[in-house]
This record gives sequence, C-alpha cells and structure tokens, in this order.
Amino acid sequence: MTNEPSSARHRRGYRLTRRGRLVLVLGTVTVAAAAVLLPFLLREEKSERPRPAPVTLVIPEGWRASQVYAAVDKALQRPPGTTRTAIRAARLKLPPEARGNPEGYLFPATYPIDENTTPASLLSFMVNTAHQRFGAKAVAASARKEGLSPYEAVNIASIVQAEADTAPDMGKVARVIHNRLAKGMPLQMDSTLNYALDRSTVDTTSEDTRLDSPYNTYGRTGLPPTPIDNPGDEAMHAAVAPPAGDWLYFVTVEPGDTRFTSDYEEHRRNVAEFNARRAEERATG
Repeated sequence: MTNEPSSARHRRGYRLTRRGRLVLVLGTVTVAAAAVLLPFLLREEKSERPRPAPVTLVIPEGWRASQVYAAVDKALQRPPGTTRTAIRAARLKLPPEARGNPEGYLFPATYPIDENTTPASLLSFMVNTAHQRFGAKAVAASARKEGLSPYEAVNIASIVQAEADTAPDMGKVARVIHNRLAKGMPLQMDSTLNYALDRSTVDTTSEDTRLDSPYNTYGRTGLPPTPIDNPGDEAMHAAVAPPAGDWLYFVTVEPGDTRFTSDYEEHRRNVAEFNARRAEERATG
C-alpha cells in the first residue's frame, strides 16, 4: 500500500453506498475502522456495476458459406472478404473430397467471441464442431448402412436443409433423394440451381434448368460436387436415416403443405396448383 499526502486524501471524493453515508453521519471513523470499511465499500460498489453481456455469433441452419464469411467479418469488425481469405491460414480439418472448401462443415450454432477470436480460429471452431456432430457413431453407422461416405451424407443433408419446408418433411425429402439416386434419376432440386445462381427463390424457369453448371441437378445426375449450405443435426439425421417410402416427387404448394408422391401425373397436378398460387400472389403483389 502506497502513502500519499494528507492534502490528496482530502481532495479525493468517493462515491459511497447508502451504508457508507450512514457510517459517516454517525460520527468520526477511526483509522482502523476506515481501513476495514473502505475495501468493503469499494467491493460493494464494484459489484453494483452491470457486467457486459457476452458477445456471441449465431450461425443459423442452412446458411451458405458466403453468408457465414460475411457474418464473421461483421462480428469481428474486419473488412469484407477477410474471413474468406483466412481459410488457408485456418488449416481446416476437411475431408479430401472437399478440396479445401468448408461448405457444409461450418456448423450452425452459437459461438462465443472475445478479443482473441480471429476469423481462422472461428472457422476452425465451426469445422471441429461439425466433425463432432456428424462424426458421432450413430450418424456414421447410419451413413454406412445407406452406402454413403461422410461427405456424401453432408451433401445430402445440405439439400434436405434447403428443400424441406418443415422439420417433419426432412425425412421424406431425404427419401426422395435416396430413391432418385438409386434409380439413376436426376435430382431436379431447385435449391442446387439457386446455389449456382447465388440466389434464394421458389420460382424456377425452364431457362434456369438449362444452366451449364455442375450444380444443375436438372441436367446432371448424381449429387452436386459440394454441399450447398451448412446443415444442422435434424437434416443430417434425416439424410442418413430417412423413413421408408417410394416417393420420387414433391412440391410445397403453400407453406406447411408439401405433397410427396411416386405418381408423376399426381405430381404434375400438384405443380400446376403451385404455379396457379404463385401467379395469383404475383398478380396481387
């Protein structure tokens, strides 16, 4: 404890608590009592100060890597594009098939941020979390049962995440994907076209389906070359353990009304109803 001149002690002003004022009003406080009371008063004052809220970054299910990069840049107050260029420095533990592209492995969750957080450390945190969740024994065993590699399972889960209108629909969407792959049919998923065109829409034109892109699952069979977003647990479980069913087609006629069928003519009628509703919505603005 350092000593200071008495004049300095007289000039110093303390912001006292209510208990502190009461003690001073009652009379003179001895030096010994002051030595005991002052630390107590300061501790009490310190405890009254509100603690700063912890800073976190929320990554929603189904966000694309580009959206995650932009959110990290903003959260860490870095120039746009910083996180994207940090991928190499992060040395992410990705499967060989990913070829350094973390799409599908930036696991959606809430991540803590502090003064030591960097874009590279945050990306590593997300990828390591994905490995923990997707590499669980039950998930891995289910993927093997379906004849999928871990990367293929994440790829399917990303499509399920983008296509399913509700959580209960995820399993059925996954079954449609599995059934189409088994039959050698093109997946014909609008979500993969949206990914290629960097957009999000429920309207797909005939011109869109002629797009020259490996993500055009109308014109090409099999899975797209990479996942198309970052799926969550529910989509992953649906991808590796879908319910039994013979569905080959589905369309969300309106929110909460997704219709699955194995009959192409029935599917055409459902699509016609969807198109009529969309035309009415556009006409009414």
